[in-house]
Amino acid sequence: MTRSDPYRRTEWVKRKAAELGFLDCRVAQAGFLEEEAPLFEQWLRRGFQADMHWLERNFDLRMDPRQLVPGARTVVCLSHSYAPARTMNTGPGIPKIARYAYGRDYHKVLKKKLKALLMDLKQTFGDFTGRGFVDSAPVHERAWAQRSGLGWIGKNSLLLSRKGGSYFFLAVLVLDLEMTPDAPTTDHCGSCTRCIDACPTQAIVADGVVDSRRCISYHTIELASAIPEEFRDSLEGWAFGCDICQEVCPWNRFAVEQHDSEWLPVPFLFEWTGSDWAQMERETFEQVFGHTPLQRAGFEKFTQSSAIALGRTQSDPTSTSSA
Repeated sequence: MTRSDPYRRTEWVKRKAAELGFLDCRVAQAGFLEEEAPLFEQWLRRGFQADMHWLERNFDLRMDPRQLVPGARTVVCLSHSYAPARTMNTGPGIPKIARYAYGRDYHKVLKKKLKALLMDLKQTFGDFTGRGFVDSAPVHERAWAQRSGLGWIGKNSLLLSRKGGSYFFLAVLVLDLEMTPDAPTTDHCGSCTRCIDACPTQAIVADGVVDSRRCISYHTIELASAIPEEFRDSLEGWAFGCDICQEVCPWNRFAVEQHDSEWLPVPFLFEWTGSDWAQMERETFEQVFGHTPLQRAGFEKFTQSSAIALGRTQSDPTSTSSA
């Protein structure tokens, strides 16, 4: 196999990605995201990013990976399932946590897999320049995933796939190695509006457009200040993230369970009662969830969100209501 054979390189990287546990792998030609750039700019102009100001920076880099990897020719797009074999306990006093946060921080797991894939690529095809990204730089992963044919942008703004629904992470490799690009797929949401209808805060303001200022995930993870009063009665028990728009999506009947040993859910999610959650102290939080995405919110933010989501006051931690 030679460096001048783009098609065989493409087939090789797809096989290797499957061996590493990725759900799917597709390829796009690197370039400027001409169609996506004005849409993203409009989204920012409308303030839908809320106070996530890092989304406003490095616009040019986000829209053109060739500025991150000079001479880049290929964007390899990968998806990795995080759908658990079972969901956490539910019931009075038990806060809801988004499925993606059940286990180890996905950044660490996926970066390890990307590094292995990149090393194998170089061992097989010789030296070239390439970088892997998992939310670690201004890369528009979702746009590239759609362009590569990995899926389409659903009405809930998430990437959807006929192969695996939406319970998956995205990662990309940007390479100056030429490969044969895949064709984009078509939209398969049709007239379905289940995600829009189910959102308790009406955060989905148009097809594929989410106003972060209304999104439960934003309020329980990214928002540094207190959750606004107008949304406190609409959390429906969610204390970290929210899966509502995914739970109602028909395509998630095709979600593929992940059984990666590095990504096993925290056992306490299936064992703790409402009393256990209410009595959790900072030290326990750090020991149990310090290696998971919950650490992004931190102990104080999580306990505050839990209290609000469950309708209890922090001065009365044993007072609970049904989640």
